[in-house]
Amino acid sequence: MRPRVVVGISGASGAAIGVSVVEHLAEIGAEVDLVISRAARRTLDTEVGAEGLARMQGRATRNHDVADIGATIASGSVPTSGMIVAPCSMRSLSAIANSLSDNLLVRAADVHLKERRPLVLVAREAPLHLGHLRAMTSVTEMGAIVMPPVPAFYLRPMTVGEIVDQIARRCIDLMRFGEPMARPWNGK
Repeated sequence: MRPRVVVGISGASGAAIGVSVVEHLAEIGAEVDLVISRAARRTLDTEVGAEGLARMQGRATRNHDVADIGATIASGSVPTSGMIVAPCSMRSLSAIANSLSDNLLVRAADVHLKERRPLVLVAREAPLHLGHLRAMTSVTEMGAIVMPPVPAFYLRPMTVGEIVDQIARRCIDLMRFGEPMARPWNGK
């Protein structure tokens, strides 16, 4: 059975990571349910342009409107392999931490927590204040994985694209449904 992964894109900077996640999931044959917040649409346009958004939506199996709180991914009765929110704004992370399911992205994340399914949040903010740290602690205690998009400099990336792809692959690896995609540390 092919994995079915929900991918949420929120309004934080780092939109290219979300695009890369969708592309890599499509390459391995995963079904992708894509939900993009309103703020993310602006960030996507600024950081990757209309072609990046179109490319990502074209690779998704299903595209959901963020306002469609009755979409299939809003229910725990619809089986998925997990969810990745990349990037995850502090607004979205805080809403998830407090179960404020006011849009489909947050509701789908809430469903993943209540169903004990993998939820990876690529938290994108710096520096962090105490409220951010408490929200991260809260979602971690509920079962989410908070994964700030920290580059693996030990791999000596030559381009921003290499950094983005490595982070995206690590997110997918955290779903644990296939062979690892990210380049591993070789111990030297």
